[in-house]
Amino acid sequence: MASDMEVIKELDRQGRLVLPKEWREKYAKDGRIVLRVEGDKITIRPYKLVDLTKFFDKIEVDLKSDLSDWKSVRRELLEVR
Repeated sequence: MASDMEVIKELDRQGRLVLPKEWREKYAKDGRIVLRVEGDKITIRPYKLVDLTKFFDKIEVDLKSDLSDWKSVRRELLEVR
């Protein structure tokens, strides 16, 4: 399948659209996609789980609470400043 392709497709009576088989096999093996609607434009892209580990140890917070007392830490983090 070409990397860039434009095809005119018809919707069925219920408004469904069939994605090309080659694209589904390559990018949507688990059957999940991300659909984004922007005005008159719809973008479909593969769904990928985000690797949350890249966010570990990435935040710095100035806390007065003792980290062994999670209730006070939580209270302080939720406090509006």
